[in-house]
Amino acid sequence: MIAYIVRRLAQGILVLLGVSFICFIIFQYIGDPVWALVGKYGTHEQEEMIRKKLGLDKPFYIQYLVFIKNALHGNFGMSYVSRMPALGIVLERLPASIELATTAMLIAVLLGVTLGVVTALNPDSMLNRLIMAGSLFGISMPTFLIGILLILIFAVTLKILPPFGRGDVIKIVGGWKTGFLTLSGLSHLILPAFTLSMYQLAVLLRLTRAGMMEVLGEDYIKTALAKGLTRRTVVLRHALRNVLIPVVTMGGLQFGELIAFATVTETVFQWPGMGNLLLSSIYENDQPIIVTFIILASLIILSLNLFVDILYAFLNPKIRYD
Repeated sequence: MIAYIVRRLAQGILVLLGVSFICFIIFQYIGDPVWALVGKYGTHEQEEMIRKKLGLDKPFYIQYLVFIKNALHGNFGMSYVSRMPALGIVLERLPASIELATTAMLIAVLLGVTLGVVTALNPDSMLNRLIMAGSLFGISMPTFLIGILLILIFAVTLKILPPFGRGDVIKIVGGWKTGFLTLSGLSHLILPAFTLSMYQLAVLLRLTRAGMMEVLGEDYIKTALAKGLTRRTVVLRHALRNVLIPVVTMGGLQFGELIAFATVTETVFQWPGMGNLLLSSIYENDQPIIVTFIILASLIILSLNLFVDILYAFLNPKIRYD
């Protein structure tokens, strides 16, 4: 297991280097940030001064090597717009994104797995048909439209939930601010979390249902029932455990995406997370923020994938990494 983790960490480092290199190549063709900083009426002398100050007058490979050297020391450069450390700006938004993604993932996993098992055990019932129709709704509806509908119903019409913002937050450790400990924070979290979870919930529901219906027809399940085990024991201990491996795989991938790329949901609800920051940085061509965000997002996704691979060994004792 240790050797496998070391190999995966080495692969992760190569992936991060590749991601950063691709970002730098792309940024050579998406516009010059100096123009945005100088403004419409800036002079050529001002442009050259800013270009030299930011190090943009150096060749591409020199800029990249300088970035890698600084990144190894935790320095991802200064934001072109706010003139503050890019890593600090991104990390400031990270708690909001993690809280939103964690809540959405919990909703998706708990409801998705539960409803998937229920529909697999009663495939011909009316409840099954209603749940499956609802899952199609969650998959086919765009995220922004779901968010707008929830705001219209619960914030505008019923007036029981706030339509946007994060609410009151409390500083707990270092710079980490949480809304879990305030009533305002929890109420502001409900609508964006449900909006963000709808697609993931529908996917996990259908994945769990398909896996359960396949496993319930296996011989070992029939043998367990014939030996006198209760249906609940057979479903939870034998059938569901075997179904959880693809569910955990999909959930791990989805969780990383929710943390890093909840841009649409954060924009609709004006949630102060990393996705909202990415959108504004792209609009302002703030390259240090964009590169820092992408590398941090890649690191989160790689870490979650490694965690999922390790979790396989606990879900299925037959899986070993030699």
